[in-house]
Amino acid sequence: MNKAAQDLRILLWDIDGTLMRSNRRDAFKDYTIPMLEGVFGTAGRLAEMSVSGMTDLQIVAEALRDEGFTHEHIRERAHDLRERYMLEMERAVSRGGEGLFYTLPGVREVLEATAQHTRYRNALLTGNIEPAAHLKMRLVGLSEFFQLPGAFGDDSHDRRDLPALARERINRQLQFDLEPAQFIVIGDTPNDIDCARHYGARAVAVATGRMYTPQDLLAHEPDALLPDLTDLSLVMRTFDQL
Repeated sequence: MNKAAQDLRILLWDIDGTLMRSNRRDAFKDYTIPMLEGVFGTAGRLAEMSVSGMTDLQIVAEALRDEGFTHEHIRERAHDLRERYMLEMERAVSRGGEGLFYTLPGVREVLEATAQHTRYRNALLTGNIEPAAHLKMRLVGLSEFFQLPGAFGDDSHDRRDLPALARERINRQLQFDLEPAQFIVIGDTPNDIDCARHYGARAVAVATGRMYTPQDLLAHEPDALLPDLTDLSLVMRTFDQL
């Protein structure tokens, strides 16, 4: 591998709570509950669940765990699930207008800086199903920064599987053989840290989510913890050290 490839770092970004937020807590249930009811006939226990850091397939499995639906049943309905999910999400967007989601402070500036830097490439690693992730990026005007393939919530029930999938896809597109340690997972939950640790990637925690305090995140031993993404110099120094 040449030096340029050895120096490269792939920034794997979580979406919700890291890059952007919904305008109110649990707004995702506005479209996830009718999706589950439309595909499976019930939303199970979703209304009472806290789902921060979970993949969409994991959310579905946990919501329906007492309704007799297995992972295999959910996989068999994956196509219907994606289609109904996007239908209900687009309905929610049309009702909520452009204000349904908003970009968190500092995000655009960090993405612009990393996009212009030869050491960094940006990609998504998110619990959202792939079409929902891309729709969210379009709605908040961030699509231009994510031209590499990533890994998504319809790839696996287990978020720990996602970094390996992202690496495989990115290596194939770039025609490199990047090592796990060249990938940096950036997210706001312990699951983001843990999936990086499981794979051997680096982990940068950002304390901008609604569920976890900086102390909660530090307990999972990220490589770095940022209060938010507003201090561009601090963010870039943090990435440069990894």
